[in-house]
Amino acid sequence: MKNPNFDYDVIYIGSGHAAFDGAKTLCKQGFKIAFVEAIAVGGTCPNWGCNAKISLDGPVTLAKTQRRMKDIVEGDTKLNWKENIKHKREGILPIKVDREATMKSLGMDVIHGFAKFTDAHTLEINGEHVTSDKIVIATGLTPHKVEIEGTELSHDSRDFMELEDMPKRMAVVGTGYIAMEFATMANEAGADVTMFMHGDKALRPFYQPYVKILMDEMKASGIKFIENSGLRSFSQDGDEYTVTYADNQQLTVDYILDASGRVPMVHNMGLEEVGVKYDDKKGVLVNEYLQTSVENIYASGDVAATGQPNLTPTATFESQYLKHLFAGETDQPIDFPAIPSVVFTSPRISQMGVTVDEANASDEYTVEEHDATNTWFRQITKEPVVKNAYIFDKEHRLVGFTEISDQADNAVDMIVPAVNMKMTPLEIERNVHLFPSIGHDTWKNI
Repeated sequence: MKNPNFDYDVIYIGSGHAAFDGAKTLCKQGFKIAFVEAIAVGGTCPNWGCNAKISLDGPVTLAKTQRRMKDIVEGDTKLNWKENIKHKREGILPIKVDREATMKSLGMDVIHGFAKFTDAHTLEINGEHVTSDKIVIATGLTPHKVEIEGTELSHDSRDFMELEDMPKRMAVVGTGYIAMEFATMANEAGADVTMFMHGDKALRPFYQPYVKILMDEMKASGIKFIENSGLRSFSQDGDEYTVTYADNQQLTVDYILDASGRVPMVHNMGLEEVGVKYDDKKGVLVNEYLQTSVENIYASGDVAATGQPNLTPTATFESQYLKHLFAGETDQPIDFPAIPSVVFTSPRISQMGVTVDEANASDEYTVEEHDATNTWFRQITKEPVVKNAYIFDKEHRLVGFTEISDQADNAVDMIVPAVNMKMTPLEIERNVHLFPSIGHDTWKNI
């Protein structure tokens, strides 16, 4: 233990990637560590986010691929949603169990309960007080609820991921990551899906020409979009629900999914009492060291208002930075790399680094767009659309990338080293990839 004046050297409020990834190394270096977890060990990512989502999406993409290749791979592929949920649970439960077992085997404590600050070094948990030299707020985000009459009748993303039977008619509020991904799943499982848009754009952070292609694909599969929906209320009559929107139009459905966004988990923690400043929408305010307005209290992951994308890789990077900071291995501010992101729809959209819009607004960059739909490798599984854009600086170093395709997640992952290491054309040339492969196809255009 590094500081015997407290019960712990570091307490993390939360046990997701924003905490665990860096903490396990600190523990091996002799720091006494504890996690306070109010809901589920592992946090959002394995339980209701990345792992769970991709488990449900796997059969969706498989079914879509089979239909494209129906003349080659015969059979009627129909998604069994109940079995899909069962399969997801079987894969997720061991993650949570193994994570807690790993924590304890390393000598870290896991305290189940809600944490509330009583002073800068003390937390009240289950009626007892524990102290720590440093405290890291890693509580993440929680689903947002639209502020309209009857909002309590809607369900959130956690509910959807435990949905035993897919309803026949579903209303989805929002067109962000979660809304678009879950609408794709529900549609493949047989639901008649209607999406209620706040404005006239979906997936706003992404390249809109590619978003339009995605929306056209979703429309072709039967998903309906209502732009500028002007939601007014939700109401219930027996087993049916009515969504009332602009000009008092109404839609009757069997299920309402509110995927209008996520908000920081900052309330009822005593942050105000100890002087930790936060923004209801952005999260806990931090400086370039992830330090809050209270010297020994830090924030990491989605709850931290860093301006970075709220993604698992971001949280992991931040937790590892704090590990280096606490261990005295650095005294420098956090230096974020470009972080890739992807929407797990069909097709997928990915992006990283400088965006096409940013590049087009500056004379510092050039954009090279490609339509790779008819390339040989992409036609193996008859991908319907493959488009990508490469953004280069004046030295022709790759600084940004975006793609829409079934393999967009793998494609963007391939170019991470080129962007973050600022590789020159010669250095890129020396990276020889497997052929045939997505890596080869992605790098050949750099």
